[in-house]
Amino acid sequence: MTLDLKSLELFVRVAAAGAIGKAGAEFGLSPTAASQRIQALEAAVGAQLLHRTTRTVSLSSDGEVFLAHAKRIIADVEDALTDVQCEPHAIQGELRIAGSASFGRKHIAPYVAEFLEKYPKISIQLHLSDSVFDIIEHGFDLAIRLGELAPSTLKARRLAASPRVLVAAPDYLARCGTPESPADLKRYNCIAREEMRNWELITPEGSLSQTRVSGNFSTNYAEAVTEAAVSGLGIARKCRWEIAEHLAEGRLVTLLDGYRVAPEWNVFAVRSPSRLPPVRVRVFSEFLEAKLQAVPSLAPY
Repeated sequence: MTLDLKSLELFVRVAAAGAIGKAGAEFGLSPTAASQRIQALEAAVGAQLLHRTTRTVSLSSDGEVFLAHAKRIIADVEDALTDVQCEPHAIQGELRIAGSASFGRKHIAPYVAEFLEKYPKISIQLHLSDSVFDIIEHGFDLAIRLGELAPSTLKARRLAASPRVLVAAPDYLARCGTPESPADLKRYNCIAREEMRNWELITPEGSLSQTRVSGNFSTNYAEAVTEAAVSGLGIARKCRWEIAEHLAEGRLVTLLDGYRVAPEWNVFAVRSPSRLPPVRVRVFSEFLEAKLQAVPSLAPY
């Protein structure tokens, strides 16, 4: 069975227009020639795709199923041609991206203008939220996620490291002292993200040390943890990119520098499990990876 791409395109337009003659005119075909192409497509498929009356056409049940496949085939061919041609001005389409609120504000949104200047025919819809949801169900092309990924069928591309550190304000340490080992953390007020109080550290020798910490403040909001630490409330566990400015300006200092916070986190671009992503998804992932690799606070230890 041989399927003609132009016939697939014609069939998709017929389904949208509800008329063979009108759709055929868009392709420079007479009504008779357009009808013959659709009949040849139905013969090749081995099923009636359209119900015809003297005035209108409508999709059969087989036609509804075939339409979804035809649209996907056409889109895949268009992406393949664009990918081979590799001309930035030729890449087009809407790109729907999800990301965490804090990370997206700092490390996705600032680069959008530069990306769109390079790829002017792409449009971006950026959804920032700390909620993790099914990107396929919600119609997103790509999600930028941090930490450890839960098992799934989604494809993930590592973009950068996201090292975490223990930090506190200098005035807190002046009042309460500085921990010298993971076990010392039990004696300090530790600020928790929700109820995450089992803190793990990788020792200089490579073994794992786990400490159950306690404290009088916890929150579901990452930036509230940062603000509490800056105000001198206690010790916090933070991604380095979140508190880079506070470290640079001395509002926070790192603790137990010979240890690494475990598990070690990364930044991932997560997409649907399809074998070949749309070219707009690929070029954005590559673009963002290059940007993130240049951020000092996203460099591995």
